[in-house]
Amino acid sequence: MTTNPMAAPTAARTFAMCFTSTPRGARLARRLAAVRLDEWGIPYGTEPHEEITLIVAELAANAVRHGHVPGRDFRLRLQAAPHGGAVRVEVADARAERVPRRPALREGDAGDGETGRGLLLVSELAARWDWHPRPDGPGKTVWAEYALGSRPVTG
Repeated sequence: MTTNPMAAPTAARTFAMCFTSTPRGARLARRLAAVRLDEWGIPYGTEPHEEITLIVAELAANAVRHGHVPGRDFRLRLQAAPHGGAVRVEVADARAERVPRRPALREGDAGDGETGRGLLLVSELAARWDWHPRPDGPGKTVWAEYALGSRPVTG
C-alpha cells in the first residue's frame, strides 16, 4: 500500500517544546518546526512550508529579542488542523510588559534597515495573528494562523 505524503491528517497534530531564549534557541525552533511540517505532509521546498517556517523564525526571533528574561525560556507550539485547514504557530515568552503592536508600513520603509519587519512579514503571510497574556505563567503568547486551504502546496 502506498501512502500519499501530501494527504491531510485526519486528526490535529501538535508539536510543543521549550527553547533557550537565545539566537541559537530561535534557530533550533525554526529547524525543528521545518522537520515537523515535513513529517506532517507539508514538504520542504513548498510555499506553505517556507512561509510557515518564516513565521516561526520571526516569532521566535521576537521572543528572543523582545521577550527575553534571564533564566527563562520561550515556548513554541505548532498545531496542524485536521484535513489540512490551517497551521497555528504560538510562541510564548516571559515578558508581559512588552506586547506586539500592529505594524504599519510607512512610505519609504521598504528596504530601510535590517530589523523591524518581523511582524509585518507575519501579518502578510498569516491569515490572522494576535497575542494574549500567557495562561501558564508570566508573559505573553503571540500566535499566527496560516491557512493551507487558500494556498495550494507547490514545489
